[in-house]
Amino acid sequence: MGRSRRTLPEELLLLALDPATGTTAQPQSLDLGLAGAQLVELALAGRIAPDGDRIAVVVPRPTGDPTLDCALELLRRRGAPVRAVHWIGGPRLGLRQTYLSHLERCGMVHAVAGQMCGVLPTTRYQATDTEISREIRARLDSAIRTGVPPDPRTAALAALAHAVGLGKHLYPGNEGRSSRSRLRDLIRHDPMGGLVAHAVMDVQNGVAAQPRRSPAPSGRPAAGARPAPEPARGVPMQPRHGSMARAVAH
Repeated sequence: MGRSRRTLPEELLLLALDPATGTTAQPQSLDLGLAGAQLVELALAGRIAPDGDRIAVVVPRPTGDPTLDCALELLRRRGAPVRAVHWIGGPRLGLRQTYLSHLERCGMVHAVAGQMCGVLPTTRYQATDTEISREIRARLDSAIRTGVPPDPRTAALAALAHAVGLGKHLYPGNEGRSSRSRLRDLIRHDPMGGLVAHAVMDVQNGVAAQPRRSPAPSGRPAAGARPAPEPARGVPMQPRHGSMARAVAH
């Protein structure tokens, strides 16, 4: 994989960087998105492929990108295909910092040291080449504005941006509502991006922690299973909603 093209995790991170504050929007959910973006990038490179809701290694040959190759090797060691939701929900300590440091080495961002409350040391990151960020954003804007099906990379980027909650960061306020809606709709244009984006949202909603149950025969509940509660009369059942991570300073 040549380094002339930015990887999807790098593009997602650049989208999340706030040019005014130097912090990343949605940092907790962004970590999940970066892990998912690695999967999409490996799929675009022909190294992995979806197998239902699982990810299978089809070509274990390294890509030449150390961070991606580390993920590829971990997937290879699993032996059997792994559920995307389990992979994304696994520990990914330091992944965001790894990509921030990489972008700094490449000259795309520079670190600015500071302090929080005058005591705690902090590091913020400012983009050094805003043209790159504008180009990435322009691809999303074009896909949203024109309605023309985007290329797989842009479709996956849109799906991940929606999944980690960047819609309100990119298209804020009531005036951005329709753009956020169309950003969400782009999820259908890339099967791998859609699979990964749904897995990211499932992890945030706690679905990854819920064990699958085999259906009981003859329509009867499984032994020991508790019956589903019935709604009170006149009161509809309320859907469960997962909360998106709150943005904090990096």
